[in-house]
Amino acid sequence: MRLIYTLMAGIMLMGLGLNSQAKAANLCKGYGPQTPRDISSTAGSNARSFTMAPSSENMNLCNIHFHTNAEHKGPGFSVSAGGGEHGGFKCNETPKLTAAELKDSTHGHGACHGVKPGDTIEVHWVHTSCDVKPGEGLGSCLSDQCTNPQLRVETQVFLVVNDPNAADFGSFAYGGNMANGLHQAKSLPTGTGDPVVFAGSTTGPSYTEEKCSPMQVTWSVRPSCTKINIASLNTWCEGNAFNENHAHGVRQLVTSPELLSTIK
Repeated sequence: MRLIYTLMAGIMLMGLGLNSQAKAANLCKGYGPQTPRDISSTAGSNARSFTMAPSSENMNLCNIHFHTNAEHKGPGFSVSAGGGEHGGFKCNETPKLTAAELKDSTHGHGACHGVKPGDTIEVHWVHTSCDVKPGEGLGSCLSDQCTNPQLRVETQVFLVVNDPNAADFGSFAYGGNMANGLHQAKSLPTGTGDPVVFAGSTTGPSYTEEKCSPMQVTWSVRPSCTKINIASLNTWCEGNAFNENHAHGVRQLVTSPELLSTIK
């Protein structure tokens, strides 16, 4: 009997080794560091490097959009929401929400289609070195005269609640705001920890560890969740410069060291 257990254990270990080898063989080759990642880990062995983008104050805001659940994993958003494009991670405080915070006055028919109290969203403020106006999609961050810009994404994970005392998304919107001749959000979230800054790529469900993004992006991800008032989010979704009215899908977490940069 002991011999049988030993053989079974050996077969299982061999299978795990083969799976690891198969995964390594299928990884994207020749691409730079990928995103999203676990920002609590600084490890990464991707050898491709690029010049990090300037601070967002010195760039043009070109797009604001948000994703269903958090694409990244962090200290404040580490509860798994499963796989697939509607997976990702939820804010740790989700189980502690009150009945009042979870009340949905729109009954699922808010302007941000499908977003409801209790949901986690990850918001991306995309900035570019191009001289462009904010608009819809990543294409708004490029132009015929500027096809290879530096890109920077400021990121905040929010826990959506029914509470007028929670953060107002309008405070972080664009609304034509300019500062020092640059398109800028009215403000960016504060009080959620020092952003973790690293080199990565674009995200979204069209990319995996086998199909990588070629774009080079400087990421700035705040490590803690904060609550956002659902009413203010729906007001933004009723009309904005980016034609955003729903949450986008997520790219599953990138975990292979070969596809991650080292966080310094």
